[in-house]
Amino acid sequence: MSQSQVAPSALGHRLNDDGFDVIFRSARTYNGWLDKTVSDETLREIYDVMKWGPTSANSNPARFLFVRSRAAKERLRLALSPSNVEKTMAAPVTVIVAYDLRFYEKLPKLAPHNPAFRDLFANNAELAEATTTRNSTLQGGYFIIAARALGLDCGPMSGFDNAKVDAEFFGPGVHREGMGVEYVPGTIKSNFLCNIGYGDPASVRPRAPRLDFSEVCRVF
Repeated sequence: MSQSQVAPSALGHRLNDDGFDVIFRSARTYNGWLDKTVSDETLREIYDVMKWGPTSANSNPARFLFVRSRAAKERLRLALSPSNVEKTMAAPVTVIVAYDLRFYEKLPKLAPHNPAFRDLFANNAELAEATTTRNSTLQGGYFIIAARALGLDCGPMSGFDNAKVDAEFFGPGVHREGMGVEYVPGTIKSNFLCNIGYGDPASVRPRAPRLDFSEVCRVF
């Protein structure tokens, strides 16, 4: 079989070392930010890249709320742990990576090949919750990789009060643009936060160790 007949996934493409450095090896968690804005176009570009990452049943349960304005940041401030306030207020954008407990309402569009998926999740709350929390976390990881690949820095964090964030940004009376016509207040829940922008190198701590392959991996 000639190379032209091989499926694209079998061609063995790989990033060069610069690509791996940008996404993983040299990338860091930033706690300080340069005074440089992140445009709507860039936010859209991040999403348009990361949306192709795989999820169970193509469920795509993550929802992303970009907190950028000063007024919105002040609403978020009250939910933050003290150690996360200063860096979050200074970040150009803070992303609330959330998940939709009613993600299955979009499955007729996302998984037309299996019409039974919608009812499978709609009729099993435990399965739906496990699926949406696990896969929204996956999508949050894809988001970080996409942002780094597009030249931004990230500062993911979990030091905040989820209930306060949910009430303030996803509760009754909150404008639902972008959440879909199926949105029911209280069904979108925050997972984690991620500051994004252009990191201040002075804010980076020394690289912490990682575990070796032999410590965490086994091959059967």
